[in-house]
Amino acid sequence: MTLTAVDHLLWVAVPYIALATFLVGLVWRYRFDKFGWTTRSSQVYENRLLRLGSPLFHFGIMMVFFGHVIGLLIPQGWTDKIGISESTYHAGSYSMGAIAGFATVAGLIILIYRRRTVGPVFSATTRNDKIMYVLLALTLTLGLSATLYGNLTGNPHNYREDIAPWFRSVFCFQPQPDLMVHAPFLFKLHILSACALFAFWPFSRLVHVFSAPVGYLTRPYVVYRSRDTGQLGESAPKRGWERVGH
Repeated sequence: MTLTAVDHLLWVAVPYIALATFLVGLVWRYRFDKFGWTTRSSQVYENRLLRLGSPLFHFGIMMVFFGHVIGLLIPQGWTDKIGISESTYHAGSYSMGAIAGFATVAGLIILIYRRRTVGPVFSATTRNDKIMYVLLALTLTLGLSATLYGNLTGNPHNYREDIAPWFRSVFCFQPQPDLMVHAPFLFKLHILSACALFAFWPFSRLVHVFSAPVGYLTRPYVVYRSRDTGQLGESAPKRGWERVGH
């Protein structure tokens, strides 16, 4: 199969550029913007919509993430060997993926609605946040649309035959762009949108995904002592440092 320059650009250059930007960006952000490594929570401004949209989005996106890990990193031959047929795998991944996808999109819609309609939250929204929401919404919508379209038309695409091997080849530094030539158009758009999202990730509030209160487990206790009105500290003050009026 003869590959064009566009094929090499889209399925070799773009993924590596996105991956390099993602990794270098995280290091840069941690070194030079450590105090900006935060979600910039807006809970103080509004809580009712946040309590509904945030769990939907976060639990949904975790299911989407682990579904992608299983689907992209585990070869089809492995599941075949343990007796899981393609139809069984597809039925399970489609049902769980649809639930996770709809939950994530519903949560994101609520969060965007909240950010747009609640005055203080909208005022705290930066241009960076708007770009992040656009990339998130585009990536999720394209992924969900690609899956639904194939199933609703009766022609579900087995991405484990082309997209998953291509994905693994990129991370093994032996890219095989020919695997992506005949992939469905919506899946291609979904992948390119995901590359843009990951390239932008380190420069947005999404970096909080890599935050964990590890230091909390080993930090020393905060010791509280009652104040002794008779003297300051545990020893008598030196001459000249006595409390005034003592």
